[in-house]
Amino acid sequence: MKSTKDKILQTLLRRPKITINDLAEAVGINPISVRHHLTNLQMEGLIAADEERHGVGRPRLVYSLTEDGMEKFPTKYLRLTTRLLTQMKETMPAPIVSQLFGQIAEDLANEYSSQIQGLSMEERLEFVKELLAQEGFTVEWEKKGSEYQIHEISCPYYQIGIAHPEVCTVDQTLISKMLALPANRVQCILDGGAHCTYVVNTGIKN
Repeated sequence: MKSTKDKILQTLLRRPKITINDLAEAVGINPISVRHHLTNLQMEGLIAADEERHGVGRPRLVYSLTEDGMEKFPTKYLRLTTRLLTQMKETMPAPIVSQLFGQIAEDLANEYSSQIQGLSMEERLEFVKELLAQEGFTVEWEKKGSEYQIHEISCPYYQIGIAHPEVCTVDQTLISKMLALPANRVQCILDGGAHCTYVVNTGIKN
């Protein structure tokens, strides 16, 4: 049997922008219990609440799935993405394909460039860590002498990268652009490494 949480998520998938009372009726529990579950789901980042006006009076709250909430349901993104990349590589020259991946990273870096002005190297590293986390990476970094080692403990591109390693250009270029220094890959999970590691050399030792 599905849990109440699963029933709520399923209902929000079918009926976005739904009120607590309508959700309670759809799921078959009282509004107070629904409110409790919604609070927990909001804390997990799976749903969002928005105010919606409906005539005269106070706006009402309506609930929808967030992007993370949508990801809880089976998808075929991987299959479609792999097919698209295969088709792209069959019809476009390899340098153009690599350039496209690099441009994705450059556009993302440009979007955040104003937020890193004046930051120290380690503050930039923390910014990059959070930025990559939003993209689905788990990142840690450490300083060794004049080098910073950036470890990607988990990579959302892994399954795609098996067939299309060019995708690694995205995070490598993004790190380089955000830190304003070349990020050299010294280990890659696609080559059998425990994780992907990039090294940035500042030339400055402690």
